[in-house]
Amino acid sequence: MIKYLIRRFLGWLLMIVVATNITYFLAWAFLDPRNNYVGRRPPLSPEEITRVLEPRNLSETVPLIQRWWNWFTDIVLHWNWGVSPVGQSVNDQIAYRIWVSAELVLGATVIAAVLGIALGVYTASRQYKLGDRIGQATSIITMNINIVVAALGIVLLAIAFNDLVGARVFYVTGAGGKDVDGFFGFIVDKLQHLTLPTIALVIISYAQYHFLQRSLLLDNIKADYVRTARAKGLTKPQAIRKHALRTSLIPVATQLAFTIPTVFTGAILTETIFGWNGMGKYFIDTITKNDVNGVVAVAAVGAVLTAIGAILADIVVVVLDPRVRVS
Repeated sequence: MIKYLIRRFLGWLLMIVVATNITYFLAWAFLDPRNNYVGRRPPLSPEEITRVLEPRNLSETVPLIQRWWNWFTDIVLHWNWGVSPVGQSVNDQIAYRIWVSAELVLGATVIAAVLGIALGVYTASRQYKLGDRIGQATSIITMNINIVVAALGIVLLAIAFNDLVGARVFYVTGAGGKDVDGFFGFIVDKLQHLTLPTIALVIISYAQYHFLQRSLLLDNIKADYVRTARAKGLTKPQAIRKHALRTSLIPVATQLAFTIPTVFTGAILTETIFGWNGMGKYFIDTITKNDVNGVVAVAAVGAVLTAIGAILADIVVVVLDPRVRVS
């Protein structure tokens, strides 16, 4: 198992390096850092803009291959991902924003997965009964709700609740308050800011796990090994819990592992509505501001998270199904 994971890690490391370097050249094909200085008052001459961008390795007057080599060697030797056209450190931006997104995305993803899997097991074990039909109808409705609609609806409800109780229980914007005293105060403040965006993300995402888990579990309930287990005296819930559930969880766990990278950089609208300066918002900012180094760094983070998800998926498959062996 260890040898297999090492080989997988090295393989993914190579793919990350290749994908990141390709992204660098693509970013330079579509983005122009010089545009950040167009229209400034007082205006800057082309020569003045060049003198600003050249030390930052962002001037097209330097050959692209030389720019790439400077960028690549700076990462390898100093782990420096460069600066934006206006001089902001990409390392500092990523280091701050990735934890802001992690607070929101990881919690919402775990809650959505647990809720969806539990609902999938419940509805599959009660196929075509009232609970199954209500669960399916609810999931169909929520999965078709746009995140903007869900977020704004939750914000309006939270504001009404705050007005009703006469206190600010839920915060609509921001990832955290300032001047928070003590550990308990920090936890309460974080929960007040996390609750609304987490609920919004859970509402629109749990249904995918619900329908996938329900479909897979229904297939496995009808499998020969489950029928054999029931013939030996196990009740239906026991057969589902001891045999069918483990097998049906494998594709769900794999999907969950590969969902985290996309959610990390894809929660753009959620972060914008609730005022979170996370990776999603940073990704949009880097594109609109022609930040080549920032775009490449975001792509690299996505590639690393994808690799982590793939390796975790392999481990989960082995844990859930002992019949699977890797060497």
